[in-house]
Amino acid sequence: MRRSLSFLASALLVLALGAPAVAADGDDGSEGFTIKDPGITESSGLAASRQHKGIYWTHNDQDKGAYLYAIDSKTGDTVARITMTGVGTPRDIEAISIGPDNEIYVGDIGDNDGVEWSYVWVYRLPEPKQLKDQTVQATQYVVKYSDGPRDAESLVVHPKTGRVYIIDKLEDGGHLYDGPAQLSSSGTNVFKPVAPIDLWTTDAAFSPDGGQLAVRGYFGGIAYDWNDGKPKRQGRLSVPLQGQGESVTYTPDGSTLLYGTEGEQSSVEAGSVPGAEDSKSPSGDGSSAADGDGAGSNDNLERVAIALGAGLVLLYGLKRLLRRRS
Repeated sequence: MRRSLSFLASALLVLALGAPAVAADGDDGSEGFTIKDPGITESSGLAASRQHKGIYWTHNDQDKGAYLYAIDSKTGDTVARITMTGVGTPRDIEAISIGPDNEIYVGDIGDNDGVEWSYVWVYRLPEPKQLKDQTVQATQYVVKYSDGPRDAESLVVHPKTGRVYIIDKLEDGGHLYDGPAQLSSSGTNVFKPVAPIDLWTTDAAFSPDGGQLAVRGYFGGIAYDWNDGKPKRQGRLSVPLQGQGESVTYTPDGSTLLYGTEGEQSSVEAGSVPGAEDSKSPSGDGSSAADGDGAGSNDNLERVAIALGAGLVLLYGLKRLLRRRS
């Protein structure tokens, strides 16, 4: 039954949103890949390396240590496991992003089991020049929100300014929070809401040039023009139906969006980028499923697909909960 629902929901989403475009050259991971490492069962964040072609960084949201994994998109194999030192025991790592100068930022910002933390953590470390198992010193930052504890799964770092942003996770849509221009490792960094985000957000990513912000949820996504920190909605993203869609990143050239999910042998799937050549329709009019907000029958089909997808996510979540309690 579950397989039938998945097939039907996927078919409806293709009709409603259009099939994700795939780049011709998969050397940079743009054709998607499968994460093969049996130790990665809850991949919750994804970030494309800027200095190692075809390498993507990920992490579990609840791991036995402060680990990051470098995945080779050609093979799906883990080519390096990084152990962060200089940080406490992670609570719930939910996001990863790469900022200027190949600095990796990690968001320990989730609230698994419904715990309300009075503060959360952001870690920063240099991306290793050599890909091998190693320990890397990280800097830990204490973060609080100006309006009290928030559940969040999305952290992004602007590739030009290095400013860190967090998006909270609310079913009826949340807010983009911005932190100080420079984070302080000796004090508390207060993040303030600056713009609404119209989605139950599980991850987000900046385009490599910093001009676009892609936000994803379990059942869809939105592209925003960054607009100097005042995000302006561009249209809907063609997000693939996944068991528990948790991550998104751009390929290094910005031509493709990649979407990841939790689970064993989890797949990373490719999707189109609004404004990119591969998102244009065959008619040449420049329109695509990712352009605009959609209307009419497309919206109706999407609602049906979302309803079916919701059932799948509930089944997946129940299985995950039972596994954690066992």
